[in-house]
Amino acid sequence: MKAPTIAAACLAALLLSPAAQADRLDDILARGELRVGTTGDYLPFTRLDSASGQYRGLDIDMAADLARSLGVKLQLVATSWPTLMRDQRDGKFDIAMSGISISLERQKQALYSAAYLNDGKTPIARCDNAARFQTLEQLNRKQTRLVVNPGGTNERFARQRLPDADLTVFPDNNRIFQQIIDGKADAMVTDAVETRYQQKLHPELCAIHPDKPFDFSQKAYLLPNDWRWKAWVDQWLSQRMQDGGFARLSAKWLGQ
Repeated sequence: MKAPTIAAACLAALLLSPAAQADRLDDILARGELRVGTTGDYLPFTRLDSASGQYRGLDIDMAADLARSLGVKLQLVATSWPTLMRDQRDGKFDIAMSGISISLERQKQALYSAAYLNDGKTPIARCDNAARFQTLEQLNRKQTRLVVNPGGTNERFARQRLPDADLTVFPDNNRIFQQIIDGKADAMVTDAVETRYQQKLHPELCAIHPDKPFDFSQKAYLLPNDWRWKAWVDQWLSQRMQDGGFARLSAKWLGQ
């Protein structure tokens, strides 16, 4: 068989394959349900109330808006930072909305929506200790007790940029800041938006230079490798950015 004929045959096989025929948007509409993966442990974006079983947060409100725009019901699917990419590959949800930072490593396996928030890593500590943890050099000392949640960009940042610190991986991101309040840890390096939110919840804690984080990152929604579905989500997000919908929800959860 000649090379052009082989190439044509391969292309035909690819186009006829189940993966090529799959269309996430059509599937969601036919199913009548949007499955949104969320970790439930990252305010102001997502938080699961264990007593009521209800989720709340900026990305939960945005997920509800996305489902309404599609004309389908919303199903929130529990995931976690350590299992996020595996759950995505296994098709457990159509989109993940959980304050997710854009990562080139993650994007080897999936797509992202357009970014909706600029961010970066910065410390948070007890206010009486804030002067001690202004720089990476101050944090990267063996006597500095850092705490971090497992499996996400916070742990990756700590291990890459703060290798000499005394690092503890604490499994419950909903209770992790209490470790600092109780004096069991000195500081945590996390997203600036989270440090701002946590200092509002806990007057004992201070976000340290959140306007000048150590690096730059962006928040976006994690999507499967389906470009038509990504295009639809990007168009929806662009409309919410322009019509004030995102601004209203952002003011509710993040402040002005």
